[in-house]
Amino acid sequence: MATRREIKQDAVARARELRTARRTRRAELKAMTPEERKAARTTDRQAAREAKRTAKQERTEARADMTRAERREDKRRARIDRKVAHRPRRAVGWGITAVAVFAIGVLVAPFAMSFGRLMTIEYDSSSAAGVDARQNAADVAESISDEGLVLLENDDDVLPLADDTVNVFSFASFNLRLGGGGSGGSNQSQAVSLYEALEGQGVAANPDLKAAMEEAGAETSSGGANGLLQIAGSLLGGGGEGEPAPDYLTDDVMAQAAQYSETALVVVGNDGVEGSDMTADELRLTAEQRELLDVVTATFDDVVVVVNSGNQMELGFLDEYPQIKGAVWIGTPGPRGAVSLAKVLTGEVNPSGRLTDTYAYDVTSAPGVENVGDFAYANADRAFLDYEEGIYVGYRYYETRYAGDEAGYAEAVQFPFGHGLSYTTFEWDVAKPRVSAGEVSLDVAVTNTGDVAGKDVVQAYFSAPYTPGGIEKSAIELAGYAKTPSLEPGQTGTVTVSFDVRDMASWDTGGDGAYLLEAGTYGISVRTDVHSPVDEFEHRVARDVVYDKDADTGHELGNRFADAEGDLSYLSRDDWEGTYPQAPEAGTTASDELLARMDPQIEPAEGEVPTYGADHDLELADLAGLEYDDPQWDAFLDQLTLEEQVDLFAKGAYRTHAVERLGIPAVDLLDGPAGLNSLFSPLEAAAYPTQVVVASTWNDELAHALGEAVGTEANAYGVEGWYAPGMNLHRTALGGRDFEYFSEDPLLSGMMSAAMVSGAESKGVLTFMKHFALNEQEVNARSGVNVFTSEQALRELYLKPFEITVKEADPTGAMSSFINIGGVWAGGNEPLLQDVLRGEWGFQGVVSTDAVLGDWMDPGLAARYGNDLMLAMLPGTDKATRAAVEEDPVGVGHGLRERVHAVLYAVLQTDAVD
Repeated sequence: MATRREIKQDAVARARELRTARRTRRAELKAMTPEERKAARTTDRQAAREAKRTAKQERTEARADMTRAERREDKRRARIDRKVAHRPRRAVGWGITAVAVFAIGVLVAPFAMSFGRLMTIEYDSSSAAGVDARQNAADVAESISDEGLVLLENDDDVLPLADDTVNVFSFASFNLRLGGGGSGGSNQSQAVSLYEALEGQGVAANPDLKAAMEEAGAETSSGGANGLLQIAGSLLGGGGEGEPAPDYLTDDVMAQAAQYSETALVVVGNDGVEGSDMTADELRLTAEQRELLDVVTATFDDVVVVVNSGNQMELGFLDEYPQIKGAVWIGTPGPRGAVSLAKVLTGEVNPSGRLTDTYAYDVTSAPGVENVGDFAYANADRAFLDYEEGIYVGYRYYETRYAGDEAGYAEAVQFPFGHGLSYTTFEWDVAKPRVSAGEVSLDVAVTNTGDVAGKDVVQAYFSAPYTPGGIEKSAIELAGYAKTPSLEPGQTGTVTVSFDVRDMASWDTGGDGAYLLEAGTYGISVRTDVHSPVDEFEHRVARDVVYDKDADTGHELGNRFADAEGDLSYLSRDDWEGTYPQAPEAGTTASDELLARMDPQIEPAEGEVPTYGADHDLELADLAGLEYDDPQWDAFLDQLTLEEQVDLFAKGAYRTHAVERLGIPAVDLLDGPAGLNSLFSPLEAAAYPTQVVVASTWNDELAHALGEAVGTEANAYGVEGWYAPGMNLHRTALGGRDFEYFSEDPLLSGMMSAAMVSGAESKGVLTFMKHFALNEQEVNARSGVNVFTSEQALRELYLKPFEITVKEADPTGAMSSFINIGGVWAGGNEPLLQDVLRGEWGFQGVVSTDAVLGDWMDPGLAARYGNDLMLAMLPGTDKATRAAVEEDPVGVGHGLRERVHAVLYAVLQTDAVD
């Protein structure tokens, strides 16, 4: 009998021969005309299928004459063959492999020594507190996925399942996409598979069908990849294999399936990962997925589709097959997501999730898609993005563009923002709005009129009057929401949705810039989704009201981002066709003014240099409980040497610098939004649904519970800070990290973020809301892309979630983005970090950069203008900081001192200091 090594060597040789043949064939195809190539590929596919069928028949016949030992040997060879064949895909999977190391070699080689510090960090997750925290986290995660799954369609009440058997189709069913990739990924090692979840719910998935798919090559992966390797894989274009052609579904297999159960379940989906964005084609069914649906719907009249994607897919195919009667969106639902899905399928859980995005039939119909991609200047080594769609993002575009045009809307939009069905029915009794002291309150009595218990979501919207040629306004905007408790059949529960009249104002860039509540009639409505009103009211504003001061801080407002506007025209509802965005032309050049902003030359400041190295016999613990501006801070900061300040500022990646002589401890800061995630060291930590699923619950209490659970676990492991939540918007469906962000809507995003932050900070954990700001695209983000947008869109959309979080949750941290806003890096942007974040909003905390990956992330600018920690894994940031102080000992020197002040104040808010 051959040894395993001999079998493997034989398999490797055969795989090498096959790869050589494939390369040769690709070269032949490349030399053909498009028509010849298409015909050749069709012939190749037919030949491959025939060869596969012949090989399968020969293998079956050969095994019939084998002894048990020979069959076991044959199966062993087959398993090794499959593993060898899949090796290229696995190279960017779990573990550090040669291919993955090569993929990130451009990053690793220059700073292996810097990485060494991070790679030595260890966490003990085996304590009783850690075990208890993970168990609690699993319960929280399942509660979120229970409420975050969205029932999209349920024709003929195909769900819940009528019996306890089902046919599960698709290779995707073996490996549900439970989370995203990169720093927003999470540990899925304890995840429950779909087949395990169904069995746990008493549902038998056709074992013969499952065996047929396994025989054809379907297999379950061993878990998610290390975050760095996932990013490397995305940069190389790597990823998992897609759905194969369903040749394995022979007539015999389908006949057996039809006998087994009347219901078919098909999983479709895709992956998102940090470092790359989606293409439109990746959000559509592949030819093989369509072929699978063709086969399944030819046999079954009751088909349920599970949509397993953190991005909006094109789901028009649901309308094309009358046999598809049910559809459930599960997003990327975390390790207990399959359990929640099984409970929804059986009816143990009545779905109550609602979509956080508009699902258009064509993802490219969103105007922002025109400016997604790789656009570079002809005269500068930098890319750029123009947000020419202005405020018309998501439903703000579709509801405004097709206002009064129901036929056009129905052709464009399949599922509106806020859509979601239930297994029961509800009736609403809406009281007339109360307006008092500048606040609008809506009381809604919700009655369960169906046969099973369930939760409902009340959504409140406003519509502002629009004057053609005036301030741009969406036809409708979300004003607030509330989720009912579980209501038994016949039970009534009353919820109240409140919002400020001021929230209906729009940013007016005229004059100095302010929010303007224009005179006129405002519509106020409660809806089951953005397009389905239940009751509508009017509110009259007699005269224009200008809000030129922040409502919470009293700080003066004003236009601060004229540079971000660029030389652009923005989409206007007054002329859709004439102002519709256009992709920039090749050869676009940066102006001299923009080039100067991209490489600012700053004159050294005059005055006295800071005091260094004084001896006041103070340790950091002596300042505990003091206000940020207490004079004692000056005495303490005087004691630090310049080198110590540089280290505290420049060595801020994942573990901050310690200064033992002054009692300054190091604190540990970890990713990510779906659970504590260490990119450099092993960590057994809990995982949660991704943020798009969290938001789909429309339940702030669950978001708070997630933050609280992460905080509890961080306490157990000795972790003081959390790089979360992710708060950028789903500007388009193509964003590679849309799974990691909440929604296309800033209010929903802000309220969910505020709840998560409040939960984590209740446990004394620093939270770094991110990425501040305009990090809606992955392509070129890591090379410092210039983003241009209107100040109105910036304030009403992209800054709004951060503003809500600061005011509702008082976070202790923020993370600036890679992005250059109008050419000025976010981490060295005084209007953003000082004037708005700290000035207008009153933020008092520490700001970290994102990973320092390029020289545009200038520590001199960061020190001057409000970025307190450099998340620097690359060597040299400390050296660059010293050089900046030498060039400007007063300006950068005092700035650096203030940055260290913010860092140490934040450290004191944790339990790191005794």
